[in-house]
Amino acid sequence: MRAVAIVPTYNEAQNIEELCRAIRASAPSVGILVVDDASPDGTADLAAALACELGDLRVLRRDDKSGLGGAYRAGMRSAIDDGAEICIQIDADFSHDPTMIPALVSAVEHGVDLALGSRYVPGGITENWPADRRRLSRWGNRYAAGVLGLAINDATGGYRAYRTTALVEQMDFESVTTEGYGFQIEMTHRLVRAGGSIAEIPITFRDRTAGESKMSQGIIHEALLLVLKLWVKDRGGRRDRRHHGR
Repeated sequence: MRAVAIVPTYNEAQNIEELCRAIRASAPSVGILVVDDASPDGTADLAAALACELGDLRVLRRDDKSGLGGAYRAGMRSAIDDGAEICIQIDADFSHDPTMIPALVSAVEHGVDLALGSRYVPGGITENWPADRRRLSRWGNRYAAGVLGLAINDATGGYRAYRTTALVEQMDFESVTTEGYGFQIEMTHRLVRAGGSIAEIPITFRDRTAGESKMSQGIIHEALLLVLKLWVKDRGGRRDRRHHGR
């Protein structure tokens, strides 16, 4: 199956060349699509310069910095239009280990709609995070899973491989409007509600060692509010089904 690793970037000049080489070394048959939000540090040019050497590497340049979710939606659409059957989400900062790409792709090839790199299943590890960030992530996942009934241990995890037919036919991914944690939660929620199959693959998550984190209080608040909105939507759907079933 044709798989493409989608790498959203903004000011990742310190990481992008090494990451692209690591992806190619770990998964030689996987395409690379860098989605750059007009990085002023030249990230897009550095990635484009590698295309001839590494092969099967494209750069999608966006006009401005408009969010992680938007970058993934644009990247997924471009990859699907280019023939991708599996879309991989991977961060540019090496918090996601490229050597795990074959395991995620294999899980999709063997039948799941989403292979989710999970920090919170047996064998999953989070390294180099301060205690408050670790607590926030754990609490956020338990909150989302508990309120929405997702039965997923790492609904906010960003290291993923999707079957593209699930993205298009079951999830209508291009209509998702949230960003950051919220994007990951809403995508997970949509697939669960559509009856899609999900496998959580244990990963080691490492905090970035170069560049600046894109996390913000606004992204966190958006995710918290999103969970409540999805809960209200779920309740409305259950009421409608009960009404029509009478």
